[in-house]
Amino acid sequence: MSQTKPLTFVSLLGSLRAGSFNAVVARNLAALAPPGVDISPLGSVGDIPHYDADLQAQGFPETVMAMGKAISAADALIIVTPEYNYSVPGALKNALDWLSRLSDTPVAGKPVAILTASPGAIGGARAQYHLRQILVFLDGSVLNKPEVMISQASSRLDPQSCTITDADTRSLIAAQLSALAEMAVKQS
Repeated sequence: MSQTKPLTFVSLLGSLRAGSFNAVVARNLAALAPPGVDISPLGSVGDIPHYDADLQAQGFPETVMAMGKAISAADALIIVTPEYNYSVPGALKNALDWLSRLSDTPVAGKPVAILTASPGAIGGARAQYHLRQILVFLDGSVLNKPEVMISQASSRLDPQSCTITDADTRSLIAAQLSALAEMAVKQS
């Protein structure tokens, strides 16, 4: 990857629980990023009120405006989320609903990487596929490969120490972040 300026990525965590497997992944992204890539977390999806057109008519919440501005300014967006009931958590969907209504549509054309972690055998695959459908409407440019679906997360991640204990998992995430950086450079 050759680039002339550092890349800035932002990450959006779909989990509200501080000790979640997905929070472990999100908190380790910056350490796994390639040289020249800075990754910053966005605000919590839990700080955004439930979408309501009447509330929108009164003005967008500051949390939504700040999140949209940060995504617009970034070179790429990373979404790290658990799977709930074969889909994405409601708080994440709510954040994306609000973001879709901003006039500058911050996700449109933006390179997006998706990561999921789950104690189950398929690593959040159904959430990823549903999220990809949502991102079609938002016009995000989703990175297709490599996919990061961390199955059996309790054997690969340690919420107590907030570490990714499995070397292969760290390598896969690093490879995805490198591919996202290459995508961001090509689209800039």
